[in-house]
Amino acid sequence: MNDYFSSDFKLGVLGGGQLGKMLLSETRKYDIHTCVLDPAADAPGRLACNEFFQGDLKDFDAVYNFGKKVDLLTIEIEAVNIEALEKLEEEGLEIHPSPRILKLIQDKTVQKQFYKDNNIPTSDFEIFNNKADTLLAIANRDWPMPVVWKAATGGYDGFGVNICRNQEDLQNVGDQKGLLEEMVPFEKELAVVVARNKKGETRSFPVVEMEFHPTANQVEFVIAPSSISEDLKEKAQKLAEQVADAFELCGILAVEMFLTKEGEILVNEVAPRTHNSGHLTIESNYTSQFEQHLRAILNLPLGSTDIKTAGVMANLVGTEGFTGNVIYEGYQDLMALDGVNIHIYGKKETRPFRKMGHVTVINKDVKEARKIAGLVKDKISVKA
Repeated sequence: MNDYFSSDFKLGVLGGGQLGKMLLSETRKYDIHTCVLDPAADAPGRLACNEFFQGDLKDFDAVYNFGKKVDLLTIEIEAVNIEALEKLEEEGLEIHPSPRILKLIQDKTVQKQFYKDNNIPTSDFEIFNNKADTLLAIANRDWPMPVVWKAATGGYDGFGVNICRNQEDLQNVGDQKGLLEEMVPFEKELAVVVARNKKGETRSFPVVEMEFHPTANQVEFVIAPSSISEDLKEKAQKLAEQVADAFELCGILAVEMFLTKEGEILVNEVAPRTHNSGHLTIESNYTSQFEQHLRAILNLPLGSTDIKTAGVMANLVGTEGFTGNVIYEGYQDLMALDGVNIHIYGKKETRPFRKMGHVTVINKDVKEARKIAGLVKDKISVKA
């Protein structure tokens, strides 16, 4: 077993955004030497790591040269240079998640086909190479509206996803490879964060429910525990573990799902990294998703995923109409409320719907936590 604590071992992290910053709080707890690569000189994670390097995550040389400095490499974002990672892996560097998985995940058409090939329940879909073919299929009513269009690559936080209900919505379809999906009449949107280590041992966090912004298609609230039945919770957790096993993943995998009105659970998308749906684990669970990811990739014993108390997370995003140096308003009085935990990511510039922080409200009563989280969301403004 390697000696990771207070040693010469170096963990490399591709990306120094908020996910990297929150992971680094765990590495500092264990005194694990960390190196971070990020394109921004003022990246949120720059102050929490031992060594910070500025560079383009999609540039071969930047990623390859960074990888040569560390003993193990992980990510906080999927948009990285896969070819550099493949070469580093060929040369013996341990990388989690593996480049093979990242290649599957980066292209949503490939990801969707992977579910189909591995008998993982998901919504019906069809892949198209350009906008003209996509619109033709809709015009011919092969795909009657409403329908969901997703860009194959480049989408994040609701960008690159368009719900097409009418002719006007079709203008938002990109002229690129993408897919059409049936619009699932779901009852709830769920997520399960599952950890899997190198030995194939898995441990799932309890199911959470997600509430989305009606226009930005972005998560507003994450609620735990979920109100669904125990049978459905077990079904969702087993499905998430099935997906992690199919990928042969090592680390954390966030699995977003639809619960249909008929009680069927369908996989929507996954992220092979720590994820917005798991942020509340910092306060609500015995082990946070960030510590669990660290435990998994270092092949340490996985921690308890049990909930200590109910929790609701609210995303703090840039207010529409404001771009520039960020100003946070309305948080002072809220900090006096019991169970309110504010996380500011350290991004200096705000823009509409940019994730700038989050608040987790913990309470023994999940309904009360949701009520307070709604108050927090209404009171805190992220402006310029």
